[in-house]
Amino acid sequence: MKILPAIDGRPVRLGVLISGGGTTLLNFLDCINNGSLTAEIPLVISSQADCKGVTRARSAGLNCQPVIRRDFSSTREFSDDVFGRLRSEEVDLVILAGYLCLLRIPDDFCNRVLNIHPSLIPAFCGKGMYGQHVHEGVIARGAKISGCTVHFADNEYDHGPIVLQRDVDIPDGSTADDVANLVFEQEKIAYPEAIRRVTSGRLAIDGGRTIYRSAAE
Repeated sequence: MKILPAIDGRPVRLGVLISGGGTTLLNFLDCINNGSLTAEIPLVISSQADCKGVTRARSAGLNCQPVIRRDFSSTREFSDDVFGRLRSEEVDLVILAGYLCLLRIPDDFCNRVLNIHPSLIPAFCGKGMYGQHVHEGVIARGAKISGCTVHFADNEYDHGPIVLQRDVDIPDGSTADDVANLVFEQEKIAYPEAIRRVTSGRLAIDGGRTIYRSAAE
């Protein structure tokens, strides 16, 4: 069993990786500004040069650096560049926030990369299941419950140990867009809470499972 170290006495340094609109990034900024998340964001990396998330990050005064996959000859070369930038900014955690590029996670970032998936893993996950594809699959299957999962990322799709999950009921007649909106409201709660747990010193990883002890224990 591995107990993850606490980060006390200073804000946790987050490196946030985006590919689209940056709505999860904006939620982190709201949490930081209202005091519910003790964190700072020294670096945002975007897989696109001109997505809305880049504009939003720079408008918020953040250091946002596009790193484009096609500029590199291999996934390893691309990943080395991304993680080299994250090391330079001395980030504590890497936060995948709708990031759609495959990365190879180096050993020194093991248990330091978090991802959020818009379903209750192991349902509706794996290669090709992301974003709206997930919610469309939920509706097509007639599921009555969906939700979100925050997990440690490893080098397989949607595979690492789960930190926490939050669920939502799906009302009859819902569309994929309706499900997306319901799930995102839970994502806004789940992702900051997952960061708090990971940095609390009370989260342990035992094989493929996590164990979280509350402050009262």
